[in-house]
Amino acid sequence: MNQYETVFILTPVLSEEQMKEAVKKYQDYLKDNGAEIVHEEHWGMRKLAYPIQKKSTGFYHLIEFKAEGTLIADLEVQFKRDERLLRFLTVRLDKHSIAYNEKKRKKAQDAGKEKVEA
Repeated sequence: MNQYETVFILTPVLSEEQMKEAVKKYQDYLKDNGAEIVHEEHWGMRKLAYPIQKKSTGFYHLIEFKAEGTLIADLEVQFKRDERLLRFLTVRLDKHSIAYNEKKRKKAQDAGKEKVEA
């Protein structure tokens, strides 16, 4: 099993509920096809670097997961069929990227603990 990271941008015209429903669809798709979700981040509404489909903002979401390589092609077909998605990118993480992500999460977690203690 390889570890992957996918980031997708949802159209800004969706309500909060519709956005969460779209994210849940992909979480469920991954889980139903044998993937293990390692980490998730919702980055919220962000400005795009350039307009896509006449939109200048979008909801960003990141999912880091472990899965077989054959699942990626099927996942990307699902992304391409969904009109709510503006863009997506899936990359396979090497051992250095995995270590960096874990270190970054641990650092964020430690910073959260310090805020609680202060």
